[in-house]
Amino acid sequence: MNKFKGLLCASLLSLLVVGCGGEKKDEGKVEARVIKVTTKFVDAEQTSKSLVKVVKAVNERSKGTLELQLFTSGTLPIGKDGMEQVANGSDWILVDGVNFLGDYIPDYNAITGPMLYTSFEEYLRMVRTPLVQDLNEKAYDKGIKVLSMDWVFGFRSLETNKVIKTPEDLKGVKLRVPTSQLYTYTLEAMGANPVAMPYPDTYAAIQQGVIEGVEGSILSYYGTKQYENVKNYSLTRHLLGVSAVSISRKCWESLTDEQRTIIQEEFNKGAEDNLSETNRLEEVYIGKLKEAGVEFNEVDTAAFNKAASVVFTKFPKWTPGIYDKIMENLTQIREDIKNGK
Repeated sequence: MNKFKGLLCASLLSLLVVGCGGEKKDEGKVEARVIKVTTKFVDAEQTSKSLVKVVKAVNERSKGTLELQLFTSGTLPIGKDGMEQVANGSDWILVDGVNFLGDYIPDYNAITGPMLYTSFEEYLRMVRTPLVQDLNEKAYDKGIKVLSMDWVFGFRSLETNKVIKTPEDLKGVKLRVPTSQLYTYTLEAMGANPVAMPYPDTYAAIQQGVIEGVEGSILSYYGTKQYENVKNYSLTRHLLGVSAVSISRKCWESLTDEQRTIIQEEFNKGAEDNLSETNRLEEVYIGKLKEAGVEFNEVDTAAFNKAASVVFTKFPKWTPGIYDKIMENLTQIREDIKNGK
């Protein structure tokens, strides 16, 4: 009987081994965590190029524990829809306008409001103030971890065939804007007829007469080849083109300390790479755009500043006095820059 029991146990053990594939699992192997990185920028634009470097570096440094997958040109949800993926807890990183954070914490829109900054440095110092760090904490409470607000791609100006010098010149001109109240109100205040649509749709929309132009940076103007459609660039510099990098809080908290460090460090490096290249390429692209027949013109900045000032009265959800707080910080920032601090 004991012999029979022994044979029976051996048979059962053999069946178990066969049922499990007959092989020992590698318990030390960790399956890569896949996180999608999505952006509106096309492959030819500098932001996408810098993101390629970030994704590669994160994947290599994590030694197989992370697999960031980059999707450019709006092939996966961007803008409002992309931020919903982040806030709802998906394994998702969105690289898109700060204004989409404003859908959750309205004061973000005030920080990136029209006609505030005269240089990249002013803005980059602003996002390090306690005022903005407090907004990032509030975003975290809403399920959004802001990794960076430093992905600058240039001041936004007007890309049309019509020469624009004053708000009167812009009256009734149909211009594409992102799906954002801030952009809509800003372009309305400046005199335009804003039309909200995803950026990848704009090239065909201009050709079909749905819109008469777009507003954007010099880098996006060249990178998306809009100069093939519209040949004038009016230097309103009405908004600073800058992207925030946001990850789901749920995803972020599920990562190891080492993984979080790698992601944060590489996106910080990517922002520096993007800024350095943006500064260099603006001059290069101005030359290339002129060669392609684009004409640049200055505008009546005082007139546009006055027209756009009404935007700061349009948002009842903004914290009362937020504009004064921004200007208080900006005044100090300008003083520090002047004094070399």
